[in-house]
Amino acid sequence: MANIYASCVSYYGKGILIRGKSGSGKSDLCLRLIMNKGCLLVGDDRIDIFEKKGKLKAYGIKTIANMLEVRGIGLAHFPAKKSEIINLVVDLEEDFNKIERYPEPEYEEIEGVKIPKIRVHPFEASAAEKIILALSLR
Repeated sequence: MANIYASCVSYYGKGILIRGKSGSGKSDLCLRLIMNKGCLLVGDDRIDIFEKKGKLKAYGIKTIANMLEVRGIGLAHFPAKKSEIINLVVDLEEDFNKIERYPEPEYEEIEGVKIPKIRVHPFEASAAEKIILALSLR
């Protein structure tokens, strides 16, 4: 098992692992996915992950379960899932110009499990929609 710096939401039983450095927009993107796309929070900022039967499973940290940091508001409480199988890794890219228009499919191997990966600019208006679209195409 590993503890990683990331956030995670569940979209109708499919886990989305969102990675980026501090202040990069992970929590803000999670908020938009929860409020506008019907996602459930798994965890914000710190996630425990481990491989189980060839799948990568994410768990929210108990001490901050059901909490999402909303800049300018504070900690907000949301219904949350205890865990979820990760189906997509989203890496946040600060520089919009570094995201290819027609990227080759990317994968990330975590704990020996290969998972599809995309890159998004977190504050782009369509970031949440792009994540849901990528999840549906996998």
